[in-house]
Amino acid sequence: MSEIPAIANVSDWKPQRLVWHPIAAISDPDGEALRDAVRKRQPIIVTDLAADWPALEHWTPESLSARFGDHRVPVYDASFADPGSGYMSSKGSMRLAEFLERTLSEGQDLRMFLYNLSQKIPAMLDDIRIPDVGLRFSRRFVFSFFGCQGSVTPLHFDIDMTDVLHTVVTGRRRIRLFSPDSSQALYQHPFTVRSYVNLSQPDLDEFPALGYAEAYECVLEPGQSLYMPSGWWHEFYYLDAGVGVSLRAPSPLWIDRLKGLRNLLIGNAVDRLANYSAPRRWFAWKTRRAAKIAAARIHQKSNGRPLCAEHD
Repeated sequence: MSEIPAIANVSDWKPQRLVWHPIAAISDPDGEALRDAVRKRQPIIVTDLAADWPALEHWTPESLSARFGDHRVPVYDASFADPGSGYMSSKGSMRLAEFLERTLSEGQDLRMFLYNLSQKIPAMLDDIRIPDVGLRFSRRFVFSFFGCQGSVTPLHFDIDMTDVLHTVVTGRRRIRLFSPDSSQALYQHPFTVRSYVNLSQPDLDEFPALGYAEAYECVLEPGQSLYMPSGWWHEFYYLDAGVGVSLRAPSPLWIDRLKGLRNLLIGNAVDRLANYSAPRRWFAWKTRRAAKIAAARIHQKSNGRPLCAEHD
């Protein structure tokens, strides 16, 4: 590890470039390596855990429209996290067939996420398999994600702090991950699980702490599964229009379960109430507060180095 010198003034600190590290990808049809990753709390890509899923063959736009097209689904767009009346809300609903036509065929920037298949279209569960990998996955919590080419699920971590196994059914995803220890370096907005840094064009002059974030990147192909332990930050970019499925399970760590409960009952409630009362001022305060926390992290010293993620 190279030494990072202590600094007296944040303006003296020279930002580094954001370095993307690969995520291990393995063949693990029986899930043994995935069980080990769960124990170690490390993300991992399994290339063939979903090889026997009928969904890989059956979930074409034409087939989904014919089988389930009359179901109404909530839809979202890129304004989902913008302050104001539409904050964290859907843009309405439409028939699944219409949604698929608009997004997968016409490329309109709409997406579905956290759509609970077991509650809404349970017949779709017949096309997936829930693996036995040491996590308490349940058929009651199987969620689908749909997006057009070029759409982005912005950087966040899951509010309930569950472990997630995400499988791409159709289309490719570029996924960027950050460890939970990177939260301050990512300028996490207080009372939320969101970051508003631009990872495609990272501005290390405006967000200098970002250079110390522990960053990972991968491209997930159809049939591949990504395990994300609780609290890991993630951004999804749809290289192609497509569909994915997330299996969710309680974290094996009780501290993470308690954090998830706190996020839901306190953080989320405060954030929504303040956004309702004064959306612009609240967003501006969160931005300033995130910057102040990140600057303090740069200033802190531990054996002559800031308390940030270490770099080689």
